[in-house]
Amino acid sequence: MALYKILVVDNDKSMAEVIASSIESEDYEVMKAHSGAEAVALIARARPDLVVTDLKMSDIDGIGVLKEAKKIDPDVVVVIVTAFASIQTAINAMKEGAYDYVIKPFKLDELRIVVSRGLDLRMIKAENVSLKKELERQYGLENIIGKSREMERLFETIRKVSEVDTTVMITGESGTGKELVARAIHYNSPRRGSQFVAVNCGALPEGILESELFGHVKGAYTGAVSTKAGLFQEADHGTLFLDEIGITTPAIQVSLLRVLQDREIRMVGDTKSVRVDVRIIAATNEDLEAKVKAGAFREDLYYRLTVIPIEIPPLRRRRDDIPLLIRHIVGKLAVRTGMVK
Repeated sequence: MALYKILVVDNDKSMAEVIASSIESEDYEVMKAHSGAEAVALIARARPDLVVTDLKMSDIDGIGVLKEAKKIDPDVVVVIVTAFASIQTAINAMKEGAYDYVIKPFKLDELRIVVSRGLDLRMIKAENVSLKKELERQYGLENIIGKSREMERLFETIRKVSEVDTTVMITGESGTGKELVARAIHYNSPRRGSQFVAVNCGALPEGILESELFGHVKGAYTGAVSTKAGLFQEADHGTLFLDEIGITTPAIQVSLLRVLQDREIRMVGDTKSVRVDVRIIAATNEDLEAKVKAGAFREDLYYRLTVIPIEIPPLRRRRDDIPLLIRHIVGKLAVRTGMVK
């Protein structure tokens, strides 16, 4: 069975046959259309992965085929075939979403390479969509185990918080699932299409943590042999989860406060600021209010981070969930080991 469907579109039947024959293989099912209208109908019916279309056609031209194809399937890969005189039009087609173009007269090997690379792109996009769906499934609310009243209240809070693009502070004892809740918020929010990046602030010394969060430029310090983007840039348009936020030093706290106020970061060793669009979710197992009163944590940062507080109850306060957790863990072990108890 063919892995991919390819549609070749050209008014010239002999040219369509040449192109189709040149790219045909056991992995490709190659179809042909001899007008733009026929191509659009075939795209709607057969849903090809890639379309090779001539630019100049009598009814609907290649640009028209491109636009209609993208309406039907935004991820379809479209390659434009054009004469040298209309190369600017082909470039404009790429602005409309075409993957690439080949100029007549072209070598068949050149076309085969463009087609192969276009299908690789299609596969990568499909894998990314599949991975995102798997992540959303893996970190959905159904994967946080519990039916107690405390957990039902937690689920309702997560649903509401996911819709509001603001900072969140998650508190709870070690092992209560703070990162799991943070991921659930992210993957149920409008930011789920971008990165969720997690960092344990307590696991890194101050200098390394600063570089990890904000990045550094080449030569910023001994060993900085190249410029490296930080986690804020990696999480741009997504979510940055700052675990063990209470352990951060005063200098890191000042830098985090600046990001929350200005939506800008400054890489270590740089003089310019870079704008970032990141949602911050912080977590701690400490009593931050007590640390604020003791002067060990900045009060202004505390209130910036605790716009929406979420407390995860420990298991001893929701004993009704213990049988559910046991069944969940045993089920996972049964799948992993092949043993059922």
